[in-house]
Amino acid sequence: MRSAPERGPHLRFELARTGTRMNQHITASQEIADPTHAQPDASQDVVRLVDLKRRFGQTPAIDGISLTVRKGEILGIIGRSGAGKSTLIRCLNGLERPDSGEVFIEGREISRLGERDLQPLRRRIGMIFQHFNLLSAKTVEENVALPLKIEGRPKAERLARAAELLELVGLSEKAKAYPASLSGGQKQRVGIARALAARPALLLSDEATSALDPETTRSILTLLKDINRQLGLTILLITHEMEVIRSIADRVAVIDAGRIVEQGPVWSVFADPQSDITKSLLGAIRPQLPTELAARLLPASGAETILRVDVAGEAASGPLLSDLATSVPGAFRLVHGGIDYIQQQPVGTLFLSVPGSDASHLADVITFLKARQARVEVLGHVANPV
Repeated sequence: MRSAPERGPHLRFELARTGTRMNQHITASQEIADPTHAQPDASQDVVRLVDLKRRFGQTPAIDGISLTVRKGEILGIIGRSGAGKSTLIRCLNGLERPDSGEVFIEGREISRLGERDLQPLRRRIGMIFQHFNLLSAKTVEENVALPLKIEGRPKAERLARAAELLELVGLSEKAKAYPASLSGGQKQRVGIARALAARPALLLSDEATSALDPETTRSILTLLKDINRQLGLTILLITHEMEVIRSIADRVAVIDAGRIVEQGPVWSVFADPQSDITKSLLGAIRPQLPTELAARLLPASGAETILRVDVAGEAASGPLLSDLATSVPGAFRLVHGGIDYIQQQPVGTLFLSVPGSDASHLADVITFLKARQARVEVLGHVANPV
């Protein structure tokens, strides 16, 4: 006996309006074909938000957000729980109406449209969810084809499109299976295929990997990046995981208390975070001073001073430490850190130990590093050599 369909909160909202319409967001018009990587098109904004505000009682969920998402771009929006991410995504798909401000989707302002006028615009937006929202009483191919059935497309067309998309997400052999027999990663792949069924212009990902294990998460993120490259599809990722942003996003916006506190290219934000919330979110994936050494730090001067040096671009790719040793006479040591690559840009964090007995030498080291566009922070001092 087949079990009842699985229905998340977004799904219940949609079904309540028609009784049969499962996902009004999963539609649009974009062909699968171009295998080349589509660069973000700065001349065309798929999404544009202007001074968006939304309050619940006295609490501002969104407090003056302005943002653009360009065609072909992967934009990550990150923040802690309660930061306003869910309200923002509901304003984008028309499930929530802002108190003020404007929401443009492909150049059309949608925040004041009635339900009937919203329907064709919702069909320009595909959406994937944290908990998949598949109908358990339907097969995999039926789940994928359902948006086309809602549109009234012929059965042969629906099945052909489902087969095409299941091949794209690597699940052709599961077409006749039911969701209960799938792993979490496979269910999310079906959700992605369903979201692409009607060729959307924009794909919204609402914490789509947060219920998955790390290995499965990596495979789903790789799939989304491949889809972005093959289709030139614009993707907006809502997440609380910096590793997700690092893996596939072109640009990141950090949201806190309903406001965007920082945004820019991912490599740039990772290399030099400006806000405290960004630094906190990055804490788990950026190099940190080893716990044993951090426990020995003192605020007053000691035998050695510990510096944190953040570098990116040319400073990270060149012989920075070699040049420092040549240009600034005196001792220093690398005690921890290294160089990584984000968006093909070198980004590094180095922890240096400099003898604390000579204040002028320490000043010369810091001056040299800053002249090479490094960000330098004195973390403290240690009484005995490291």
